[in-house]
Amino acid sequence: MATYNKLVRDKIPDIIQAAGKTCRIRTLNDEEMRLMLQRKLHEEVQEYSSAKTDVEALEELADMLEVMWALAKQHGATPEQLLTVQNQKHRLRGGFEHRIFLIDVDD
Repeated sequence: MATYNKLVRDKIPDIIQAAGKTCRIRTLNDEEMRLMLQRKLHEEVQEYSSAKTDVEALEELADMLEVMWALAKQHGATPEQLLTVQNQKHRLRGGFEHRIFLIDVDD
């Protein structure tokens, strides 16, 4: 028996059962959910950093988006609202297209 003790996507128990296996699950409360989503985001960032191909990298980026949308919901926002905030910050501060690396600032 493998022990995971981690947050998984909603359809994972069904996939496990379809493979002829059984699993035990429980529903997290709000505080646990936020903590587990934070852990999941760290896990996905590590997996992204280890990706060997562009396809693997995109898969991990998609996983990070899913986690970020769930975190937005924990903070009372929709994915659309999160994107609105991101767009506002992009308009005000820019993105990373110009590859600017700040070395220092004189006082």
